[in-house]
Amino acid sequence: MVNIKISGGKSENGIIVGNSFDKYGSQNPIVKWMMSGFERALSDFVNNCSPKTIHEIGCGEGYWVFQWKKQGFDVRGCDFSKDVIEIARENASKYGIKSLIFSQKSIYDLDMKKDKADLVVCCEVLEHLEDPHLALQSLQRIVGQHLIISVPNEPLWRIFNVARGKYLTHLGNTPGHIQHWSKKDLIELISHYFNIIEVKSPLPWTMLLCNRIRSL
Repeated sequence: MVNIKISGGKSENGIIVGNSFDKYGSQNPIVKWMMSGFERALSDFVNNCSPKTIHEIGCGEGYWVFQWKKQGFDVRGCDFSKDVIEIARENASKYGIKSLIFSQKSIYDLDMKKDKADLVVCCEVLEHLEDPHLALQSLQRIVGQHLIISVPNEPLWRIFNVARGKYLTHLGNTPGHIQHWSKKDLIELISHYFNIIEVKSPLPWTMLLCNRIRSL
């Protein structure tokens, strides 16, 4: 694990950006168990894809970009938030990585020529969006071979938050989460835009490995 600076629940234009707390460095046993399962699932999918290039959409403070960079992948990340990209670039300088691998860009504005990659990763993003359908249409433009996408598996996500004593006044809903999907609901949504190759359920998430629908 790498240690990075996080936003800590910072708000930008009324929207929570980055990570509300340091889930990567947490010593809470429930959080450590959750993150271990998430990392195994994500790493399995990435290794199965054997990509030459990776683009993480909604990269936040850059944690996974740094992990993949350490493994030798040609990787970059983008996020809509100017503030969180500045944190990602600050983290990059800490690890001697060029900050130019990070760019400020909305998921809705992805460009086929500039943003395309063999593997596109979009984890913990859709639940924050007003228009997930428009976002998925945008992702279709840049997925070269594979897409990995994950969202909280509801209502398990909120149950786990309550179990660790978080966000109790919001019944366990994490600040900034405005969309909520069960595993079945997510599969139905994504299948309209991508072929689903494999489904993993690292509690309390749903994670999908997909490729393009060739007729598009």
